[in-house]
Amino acid sequence: MAQGPSPPPPPPPPPTENDKTQKTSEIIGTLRPTKLFKLSKPDTYVTSLDFDDEGLLLIAACSDSSLQLYSAHDGTHRKTLLSQKYGCHLARFSHHSESVIYASTKVDDTLRYLSTHDNTYIRYFKGHSGTVTDIALSPRDDTFLSCSADNTVRLWNLKSQYAQARLNLATPYLAAYDPSATVIAVASASTSSILLYDVRNYDKPPFATFDMRQYDPPPAPGGSNIPEWTKLEFSNDGKSLLVTTNHVQGHLLLDAFSGELKAHLPRPYQPTWGILRSAPSMTPSKSPLGQGDTSFSPEGRYVVGSSGADRDAVVWDTQGRVSKEGERKVIRPMCSLPCDRGKGAVTLWNHRYNMMATADTEVIMWLPDEHVGMKPL
Repeated sequence: MAQGPSPPPPPPPPPTENDKTQKTSEIIGTLRPTKLFKLSKPDTYVTSLDFDDEGLLLIAACSDSSLQLYSAHDGTHRKTLLSQKYGCHLARFSHHSESVIYASTKVDDTLRYLSTHDNTYIRYFKGHSGTVTDIALSPRDDTFLSCSADNTVRLWNLKSQYAQARLNLATPYLAAYDPSATVIAVASASTSSILLYDVRNYDKPPFATFDMRQYDPPPAPGGSNIPEWTKLEFSNDGKSLLVTTNHVQGHLLLDAFSGELKAHLPRPYQPTWGILRSAPSMTPSKSPLGQGDTSFSPEGRYVVGSSGADRDAVVWDTQGRVSKEGERKVIRPMCSLPCDRGKGAVTLWNHRYNMMATADTEVIMWLPDEHVGMKPL
């Protein structure tokens, strides 16, 4: 008797303790989508993603003014938290897995500190008079930074509603702490510079300034001279600083100490409208909000991000071959991570487990699949 087709193999299991110890280099090319979560409506977009400190929870801020909470451990949707009156963006877990900070997108520019346990506000952080463009939490304590279109960067502590300090800078749209929480990097788009501050002397001038103008692409006819930077991130070893961009030339991999360009990380395809999110410097824009489409792997060697034109993700090996293309130093992607649904407009690596999440109009969780091999480009 003829037999029907055999059932497909079961999906990979949820992350386990063993996933913490398996080397990233052993699994980086085998990451595949394992869970897909649809949003409430087809025209709803995820604007930010964040994992909690333990890597067990994932939160997504959405354009429909909702926060979606997922279990990264068992791949389930936990709950929906509504912020209909104020909107939400840039949701970040505090060091407590049952509380998040996020930026308002309606009414005002207040930051809101929310308990996800009972959906009540713990505190409000008022002071910004322009759109909040980035939020960065200290990896060591309860202090955090907020960047705003009001040309200020403010330093806060979760225990107080008042800002501890303020920097007045031109277009300081992005910020990041280094892994030791002793250095703060602030990216000023209009001046094409990155400024480094000592956390202990936050009110003093920056101890280093990286001039990025030499790496800016030529402006398109009638276009803006302001670079389209979308994310700023230190590697976990503290040696590299990644500037995620929407440029055809690719992302900028910098030496975190000298600011020297290690290499451009170009996407394999020219970025197309609808795949990438607009940079804070491009507001107002018809594109949905975002937080950048790249992320460092935990040990700092690999960068994962969107391909720019299709649903696949790609991987760059920062220790890989650097080629000279004209006057540019370039590291091309080492492999592709196939995905037949969704886009990676927002990409984030789980720094506790070998897994990542991407999102656009769906949220997708990726895990290593031992049954597949690396897909070269």
